[in-house]
Amino acid sequence: MQPHHPQLQVAPADLRPTQLTVGYAEVAAKRAGWEQISKKKRKELLSRHWFPGVLGPGGKVYIVDHHHLGLALIEEKVDSVPVLVQRDFSWLEPEVFWRTMEFNRWAHPYDAHGHRADYDAFPAKLTDLTDDPYRTLSARVREAGGYAKDATPYAEFLWADFLRPRIKLKNKQPGGRALKQALALAHTHETAYLPGWSGLIA
Repeated sequence: MQPHHPQLQVAPADLRPTQLTVGYAEVAAKRAGWEQISKKKRKELLSRHWFPGVLGPGGKVYIVDHHHLGLALIEEKVDSVPVLVQRDFSWLEPEVFWRTMEFNRWAHPYDAHGHRADYDAFPAKLTDLTDDPYRTLSARVREAGGYAKDATPYAEFLWADFLRPRIKLKNKQPGGRALKQALALAHTHETAYLPGWSGLIA
């Protein structure tokens, strides 16, 4: 087992994902926010915005959150980001590593259709993550007050999977009509099992 290093500086391009998808529109929003702040503010943001990570086979750094920000920072050509190492699993075989990650709810092996995928489907780079527009829609529902931010891992993906068979997206884009429909659904008994559910609206 390699020594445990709680804090690392890693190039965003070297970060390994622990999910298969992101919402590209969310990544674009992260980039827009980044471009609007000064160099000083950017430095401050990175200094306090650690990426939670796990050391995997071969000493590779896998992040367990902030995939959208990580991809945005790659596209913005940021040199390095701070990573806070949660666990060192670098000594595990890949199959055992992924099984352990999933057991700890640090991995989400589901594709853009909400289907379970094999562990070898995890991409090696954040830039290889595919777009799930329903992940974007679920985030917009939360931002609009449809449900509360929740500590449950992959909460937005659970909401995305609920919305996926119920709302058709025009040109695969979560527009205003889709958001209105999703907000109406968010305050029904159907969604009471989902994390962050905020109750019914009479």
